[in-house]
Amino acid sequence: MLKVHSIETFGTHEGPGIRLVIFLQGCNLRCLYCHNPDLLEIKDANLMSVEEIIDIAKDQQEYFGLDGGITVSGGEPTLQASELIKLFTAAKKIGINTALDTNGTIINDEVKKLYDQTDLLLLDIKHIDDQAHQKLTGCSNKNVLSMAKFREKSGKPMWLRYVLVPGINDTEKNLTDWGEHFKDYKTIKRVEILPYHTLGVYKYQELGLDYQLKNTPSPSASSLSLAKSIFEKYFKEVIVK
Repeated sequence: MLKVHSIETFGTHEGPGIRLVIFLQGCNLRCLYCHNPDLLEIKDANLMSVEEIIDIAKDQQEYFGLDGGITVSGGEPTLQASELIKLFTAAKKIGINTALDTNGTIINDEVKKLYDQTDLLLLDIKHIDDQAHQKLTGCSNKNVLSMAKFREKSGKPMWLRYVLVPGINDTEKNLTDWGEHFKDYKTIKRVEILPYHTLGVYKYQELGLDYQLKNTPSPSASSLSLAKSIFEKYFKEVIVK
């Protein structure tokens, strides 16, 4: 059984085409800017079987077209890798494209097998500097970079995602170092810049949690333009979401 927070039908932001997006409960990181703190703990989840989700996908399959499919996000979906392997295997048997939106921090044989069943990997590389990544997320980025390399060796496509946060990862050096690290990767088909926002702050208030970046503004137009122009030196397709 999968521990599900919510499901979005006809999603258009978590991969190409029209997608059925499954948001799983539970996350191993504690990102300072997390806008879904209600997904962090694995409790209070809705339990759903692989068969139930496949039935929903079948009802929507005619709308997927050539590009759409199922995307599993979170939270951190690889915490439930064993069940996701079953889901993705079942989806692929009936011709449904699979995408995985992950922070890349978990490495084990099950996660690697899940990657093998994943048609498109959406990998969130939050900071290229390890110490800064630890401060931002509570976790090293070493596993993240290792999993990016693992995906590159597979030859299967991935999109990289970068949440641009003023004062944390928006300097020219941050952006250039990030681009330099991935410049020779052949499997990166798109880079998405996600502007930091505070739309989820009310959730912290409802949960009685302190939001540590309450005084951090959203990135300016010039900051987004700088990030896009730097990444375009290294990658063919760069999108500001």
